Amino acid sequence: MSDRFRVATYNIRKCVGLDRQRKPGRVLDIVSDLEADIVALQEADRRLGPRPSALPRPMIDIHSDMEPVTLAANDVSLGWHGNALLVRKGTRVRHAERLNLPHLEPRGAVLAELEIRGRALRVIGAHLALVRRFRQAQAATLADTLGARPAMPTVILGDFNEWSVLGALAPLAAGYDWHAPGRSFHAAQPMAALDRIATGPEITLWDAGVEEGAAARQASDHLPVWAELQWTGAH
Repeated sequence: MSDRFRVATYNIRKCVGLDRQRKPGRVLDIVSDLEADIVALQEADRRLGPRPSALPRPMIDIHSDMEPVTLAANDVSLGWHGNALLVRKGTRVRHAERLNLPHLEPRGAVLAELEIRGRALRVIGAHLALVRRFRQAQAATLADTLGARPAMPTVILGDFNEWSVLGALAPLAAGYDWHAPGRSFHAAQPMAALDRIATGPEITLWDAGVEEGAAARQASDHLPVWAELQWTGAH
């Protein structure tokens, strides 16, 4: 059984591309081509009203090998505050929950405890604030949340809106290695590595990159980021 698995994170901007067209099928094709076991999505739901999913569940089910982790607070959203997790069909989800993050504008994160290749894995998907002091408070909340839980191999994925190497993410520095595979924003002319992946103990980075194909450069203002990871702890 392989000790490697693949993760990705993608801010899909509610499936509205740089051509101003909302094309969920285009986004789903890009997600599928990432060939990831787990994909964290940001801006997966619309902002107003009941926040309906921008990426329809039936389309995910019929046209991909992925399925959403059950995280939404209603029947129309895909996730929580726009954060959603897709996993390969058949993945065992042991636990899933929504996390509140402090901010003047409500933000959230999502957490799932999975079984991948017969091993336990905790995954967090997040989209942090634009303002640095709020971003730092949100990172501290995530650090406290994880610190209060039993130890488990953990991966944190998302759009962290952090332009510096670590900066406001410093509260999450202890115990995690942060990986910025490349510049993912703005998709038309990538200048910043806002989309990142953090790995905890027992997980190492094998390979990583940014999907820079023509479709990805049109589908959102962010490019998808992926990483090939490997367990190093005992089975």
